[in-house]
Amino acid sequence: QVQLVESGGGLVQTGDSLRLSCAASGRTFSGYAMGWFLQAPGKERAFVAAITQSGRNTYYEDSVKGRFTISRDNAKNTVYLEMNSLKPEDTAAYYCAATQYGGSVALRQEGLYDYWGRGTQVTVSS
Repeated sequence: QVQLVESGGGLVQTGDSLRLSCAASGRTFSGYAMGWFLQAPGKERAFVAAITQSGRNTYYEDSVKGRFTISRDNAKNTVYLEMNSLKPEDTAAYYCAATQYGGSVALRQEGLYDYWGRGTQVTVSS
């Protein structure tokens, strides 16, 4: 079992920045690739970014490329999502998730993640 707890969400204005954190406990964190997903009201959960077990490779949804950065600190069992130039359309609940899969295709697939946090809300006002 892996327990994931997100933090760092909040209410910000357009153009502001936030850094989300996801703290993991349980099994060996470094053995899992990590992903961030979002779910806006009335919409399905969608891929945002992912990072491989070593942190060597990262993947992003097109709309966040150049604005969001995913990173991890395996010594701290934590994955981060640095969010810059926030837009109202970024408003959503953000979830981190863990998977033992890898690769650019698999890590975009919500169904391949084994463990999920409860989410943290990000609201961007215009």
